[in-house]
Amino acid sequence: MTTYESDIKTISSNEEMVFGILSDLNNLKEILERTPVTGKVKDLQFQTDSCSFVVEGIGKMGFRIVEREPFKTIKLQSEHAPVEINVWIQLVQRAENDTQMKLTLKADLPTMIKMMMDKKLKEGINLIADVLAKALSN
Repeated sequence: MTTYESDIKTISSNEEMVFGILSDLNNLKEILERTPVTGKVKDLQFQTDSCSFVVEGIGKMGFRIVEREPFKTIKLQSEHAPVEINVWIQLVQRAENDTQMKLTLKADLPTMIKMMMDKKLKEGINLIADVLAKALSN
Protein backbone atom coordinates (compact mmCIF):
# COMPACT_ATOMS: atom_id res chain seq x y z
CA MET A 1 0.00 0.00 0.00
CA THR A 2 1.23 3.45 -0.90
CA THR A 3 0.47 6.22 1.61
CA TYR A 4 -0.27 9.85 0.80
CA GLU A 5 -0.78 12.37 3.61
CA SER A 6 -2.01 15.92 3.38
CA ASP A 7 -0.36 18.74 5.23
CA ILE A 8 -2.02 19.47 8.56
CA LYS A 9 -4.77 22.03 7.95
CA THR A 10 -6.24 24.35 10.55
CA ILE A 11 -10.00 24.79 10.66
CA SER A 12 -11.41 27.66 12.70
CA SER A 13 -14.31 25.61 14.09
CA ASN A 14 -14.60 23.11 16.93
CA GLU A 15 -13.99 19.42 16.30
CA GLU A 16 -17.56 18.41 17.14
CA MET A 17 -18.98 20.65 14.40
CA VAL A 18 -16.32 19.58 11.88
CA PHE A 19 -16.87 15.90 12.68
CA GLY A 20 -20.64 16.33 12.41
CA ILE A 21 -20.36 17.74 8.90
CA LEU A 22 -17.71 15.31 7.61
CA SER A 23 -19.34 12.19 9.08
CA ASP A 24 -22.42 12.69 6.86
CA LEU A 25 -21.28 12.52 3.24
CA ASN A 26 -24.44 14.34 2.11
CA ASN A 27 -22.71 17.48 3.39
CA LEU A 28 -19.88 17.09 0.88
CA LYS A 29 -22.27 17.75 -1.99
CA GLU A 30 -22.81 21.33 -0.83
CA ILE A 31 -19.07 21.86 -0.30
CA LEU A 32 -18.11 20.43 -3.71
CA GLU A 33 -20.78 22.42 -5.55
CA ARG A 34 -19.04 25.61 -4.37
CA THR A 35 -15.60 24.36 -5.44
CA PRO A 36 -14.01 23.77 -8.84
CA VAL A 37 -12.54 20.40 -7.72
CA THR A 38 -14.72 18.43 -10.11
CA GLY A 39 -12.67 18.72 -13.32
CA LYS A 40 -12.70 15.11 -14.53
CA VAL A 41 -15.21 13.92 -11.94
CA LYS A 42 -18.85 13.68 -13.00
CA ASP A 43 -22.19 12.35 -11.75
CA LEU A 44 -21.53 12.93 -8.05
CA GLN A 45 -24.06 11.16 -5.80
CA PHE A 46 -24.14 11.32 -2.02
CA GLN A 47 -25.80 9.45 0.82
CA THR A 48 -25.11 9.63 4.56
CA ASP A 49 -22.56 6.78 4.55
CA SER A 50 -21.44 6.69 0.93
CA CYS A 51 -20.72 8.67 -2.20
CA SER A 52 -20.15 7.66 -5.79
CA PHE A 53 -18.90 9.42 -8.90
CA VAL A 54 -17.58 8.78 -12.39
CA VAL A 55 -13.91 9.56 -13.05
CA GLU A 56 -13.00 10.23 -16.67
CA GLY A 57 -10.85 7.37 -17.96
CA ILE A 58 -11.51 5.13 -14.92
CA GLY A 59 -15.26 4.76 -14.59
CA LYS A 60 -17.68 4.71 -11.68
CA MET A 61 -16.30 4.38 -8.19
CA GLY A 62 -17.10 5.58 -4.70
CA PHE A 63 -16.37 5.54 -0.99
CA ARG A 64 -18.23 4.22 2.05
CA ILE A 65 -17.69 5.24 5.66
CA VAL A 66 -16.60 2.10 7.51
CA GLU A 67 -15.79 3.59 10.91
CA ARG A 68 -16.47 6.74 12.91
CA GLU A 69 -14.68 7.61 16.15
CA PRO A 70 -16.63 10.63 17.41
CA PHE A 71 -14.82 13.92 16.99
CA LYS A 72 -11.50 12.20 16.09
CA THR A 73 -11.52 9.94 13.01
CA ILE A 74 -13.61 9.02 9.99
CA LYS A 75 -12.45 6.03 7.92
CA LEU A 76 -13.61 5.43 4.37
CA GLN A 77 -13.07 2.52 2.01
CA SER A 78 -13.34 2.49 -1.77
CA GLU A 79 -16.15 0.75 -3.62
CA HIS A 80 -16.10 -0.30 -7.28
CA ALA A 81 -12.57 1.07 -7.65
CA PRO A 82 -9.92 -0.64 -9.80
CA VAL A 83 -7.64 -0.74 -6.72
CA GLU A 84 -8.22 -0.82 -2.96
CA ILE A 85 -8.20 2.68 -1.45
CA ASN A 86 -8.64 3.70 2.18
CA VAL A 87 -9.00 7.27 3.43
CA TRP A 88 -8.72 8.54 7.00
CA ILE A 89 -9.84 11.97 8.14
CA GLN A 90 -8.16 12.78 11.45
CA LEU A 91 -9.22 15.67 13.68
CA VAL A 92 -7.56 17.15 16.78
CA GLN A 93 -8.93 20.18 18.58
CA ARG A 94 -6.10 22.42 19.84
CA ALA A 95 -8.32 25.14 21.32
CA GLU A 96 -11.87 26.38 20.98
CA ASN A 97 -12.50 27.01 17.27
CA ASP A 98 -9.06 25.61 16.37
CA THR A 99 -9.23 22.12 14.92
CA GLN A 100 -6.35 20.47 13.07
CA MET A 101 -7.20 18.10 10.22
CA LYS A 102 -5.08 15.65 8.27
CA LEU A 103 -6.16 13.40 5.41
CA THR A 104 -4.40 10.10 4.77
CA LEU A 105 -4.94 8.03 1.64
CA LYS A 106 -3.62 4.49 1.30
CA ALA A 107 -3.88 2.81 -2.07
CA ASP A 108 -2.82 -0.59 -3.37
CA LEU A 109 -1.28 0.74 -6.57
CA PRO A 110 0.51 -1.36 -9.16
CA THR A 111 3.98 0.03 -9.90
CA MET A 112 3.06 1.38 -13.34
CA ILE A 113 -0.01 3.24 -12.05
CA LYS A 114 1.97 4.57 -9.09
CA MET A 115 4.57 6.03 -11.43
CA MET A 116 1.86 7.74 -13.49
CA MET A 117 -0.34 8.95 -10.62
CA ASP A 118 2.11 9.62 -7.77
CA LYS A 119 2.40 13.39 -8.24
CA LYS A 120 -1.32 13.84 -8.92
CA LEU A 121 -2.28 11.90 -5.78
CA LYS A 122 0.14 13.94 -3.64
CA GLU A 123 -1.31 17.18 -5.01
CA GLY A 124 -4.88 15.89 -4.88
CA ILE A 125 -4.89 14.92 -1.21
CA ASN A 126 -3.65 18.41 -0.29
CA LEU A 127 -6.17 20.09 -2.60
CA ILE A 128 -9.03 18.18 -0.98
CA ALA A 129 -7.73 19.04 2.51
CA ASP A 130 -7.48 22.74 1.53
CA VAL A 131 -11.03 22.77 0.14
CA LEU A 132 -12.45 21.09 3.25
CA ALA A 133 -10.53 23.33 5.65
CA LYS A 134 -11.71 26.51 3.91
CA ALA A 135 -15.30 25.31 3.68
CA LEU A 136 -15.45 24.24 7.34
CA SER A 137 -13.83 27.32 8.86
CA ASN A 138 -16.26 29.80 10.46
